[in-house]
Amino acid sequence: MAETATLARPYAGAAFEIAREADRLDQWSRWLAGLAAAAAEDEVRQLIASPALPGPAKAHRIIDLLGDELGTDARRFVHVLADNKRLDIMAEVASQFEALKAAAERTLDVEIVSAVELTEDQLKGFVNGLTERFGQEIEVETRVDETVVGGAIIRAGDTVIDGSVRGRIAKLTEALLRT
Repeated sequence: MAETATLARPYAGAAFEIAREADRLDQWSRWLAGLAAAAAEDEVRQLIASPALPGPAKAHRIIDLLGDELGTDARRFVHVLADNKRLDIMAEVASQFEALKAAAERTLDVEIVSAVELTEDQLKGFVNGLTERFGQEIEVETRVDETVVGGAIIRAGDTVIDGSVRGRIAKLTEALLRT
């Protein structure tokens, strides 16, 4: 939802600046991932949506839930979100923080989905080509999906490159139907 992304942007930016100045990007990344995971749980979603509890009480319960996984700065951050009635955007804040972190580190997370396990040479070829195309260091995660008939599907940020046989057939079918 665009509204959620818009609301999360200043919080993600503030968290990123605090983390970068303290040279603790990885730590903040873990904290925010934990908060996002907690926010995905039904009980926490209900807690956040509850009009019966004030913001500080919600913040304390979320902090108690995560315990020692959160540092002092992250705990303060949860209170800021609660004070501004923004606990419901924690997952989007975490997502935008990761995007800012990746841009700062000049890395791009890429998922390659193929029908069979990629060989080391194939993986190296993908990494080299993607590094050249995007001009960033590539962090690759591979996944095997037997429904991919042949080739591979690459997800790099908001770019999807469908090099699968199924994808090529779909493009060919679409082109033939237009003529």
